[in-house]
Amino acid sequence: MKLEARIFLWIALFCFATTAVYAWWTDHDLHEIEWAGTAALALSGGLLGLGGTFFWFVSRRIDARPEDRNDAEIAEGAGELGFFSPGSYWPVGIALAALVTGFGFALVQYWLVAFGVILILATVGGLLFEYYVGARAPLR
Repeated sequence: MKLEARIFLWIALFCFATTAVYAWWTDHDLHEIEWAGTAALALSGGLLGLGGTFFWFVSRRIDARPEDRNDAEIAEGAGELGFFSPGSYWPVGIALAALVTGFGFALVQYWLVAFGVILILATVGGLLFEYYVGARAPLR
């Protein structure tokens, strides 16, 4: 986690430095600060700093992973990463439901946004419980 913390915190520092330069540059050229870009850069730096600080606190509480040690071997990082369903169609459904929700926001149709959110919840539920019901359920 130390590697992730360093990456996030360095990029946050870059965003804050860029914020200062951007604000100075727009004030120097336009004689007024361009607030939209300045706020976007500052908020991006804050968000990256939040994530980097979280990773830094977590890295202090857990043992060093192979990614965090310079003397680690590649084989130390081997092992099971998790279970990924090879033939699931639920992610396609989630994407289509997100598309419906996005269209609802774009067209300012709140009934379509509500319908899209319901579709997202239903498809995420289908993905979560895919291996607990139906033909893929474990035998009892």
